[in-house]
Amino acid sequence: MKAQVITAHGGPEVFETAELPDPVPGSGQVLIRQEATSVNPVDYKIRQLGLGLAPALPAVLGADIAGTVVAVGDGVAELVAGDKVWGAAGGVAGQPGAYAELIAARADLVAKRPDTITAREAAAFPLVTITAWEGLQRAGIAPGQKVLIRGGTGGVGHVAVQLAKIWGAEVTATISSDEKAQIVRRLGADHIVNYRAETIEDAVARITGGTGFDIVFDTTGIDELDTAFAAARPNGHVATTVSLFSADLTAAHVKGLSVHVVFMLIPMLHGLSGAPHQEILNGARALIDDGKLTPLIDSERFALSDIAAAHERAESGGATGKVVVDIPG
Repeated sequence: MKAQVITAHGGPEVFETAELPDPVPGSGQVLIRQEATSVNPVDYKIRQLGLGLAPALPAVLGADIAGTVVAVGDGVAELVAGDKVWGAAGGVAGQPGAYAELIAARADLVAKRPDTITAREAAAFPLVTITAWEGLQRAGIAPGQKVLIRGGTGGVGHVAVQLAKIWGAEVTATISSDEKAQIVRRLGADHIVNYRAETIEDAVARITGGTGFDIVFDTTGIDELDTAFAAARPNGHVATTVSLFSADLTAAHVKGLSVHVVFMLIPMLHGLSGAPHQEILNGARALIDDGKLTPLIDSERFALSDIAAAHERAESGGATGKVVVDIPG
């Protein structure tokens, strides 16, 4: 099979096209012929730094899977050859990655994908949907709450806006332009904060009457939580997708905030059951097939051979939504 491999950590230029032996599914695994994948921040951070999360070099990276099962290993009963599946099931220590034509993945980390969307659209969802779902649920989202999503047109952010609205919250999203404001409006946001034109203090006063948000979900990946703490109400919740930095928790202490770090790779890294992620994927499939949850995909298109350019696009900050990579058979 063709795959994109790294033999050292560094910039996008470390990717090399390689011919690798076709994998064979082991016990509890399924062999999937990939149709598309996507680029997530954790993918390019692992490529850059390793972070103790990377597969052994030479490595195939990439978490998101969208493809068709071609073979199953021993002990797999819920999936059969021919099933169209999706999941976030590769690209970390001990797990082969998705930047390849074939991947042998743990069966408990993938599920049947929605019938109403393409493989390209399906590839945009798994990692970010699991992350958004876990973050909002762990923060105790409930109908009528005021929820702030920082980074409303990002990968996790655009899903979190939709889920929060589906679950009955009053949703505010931060954006950086009028174009992105229109996008999050379409996704269901009730209020918009252009962080380049309005301070978080002014937004809190305007939208919550100065009380603060019940939940602040920071999906930006920025190495600071001060803004999230400032936006939350006393005894509120802050969820974040990034906490690989030192932070002053004084503001969180003074307000009695609960801080939730969301890291959806944990089942792969710690050998835990993937059943909770399967439940999320199945729930998301129902929402997608009902027309309630839609992907936001960046306009630039990439093939597997263009993976370096796809990483450059994702890292640039210029993408709107997910950067998707097509893997034609």
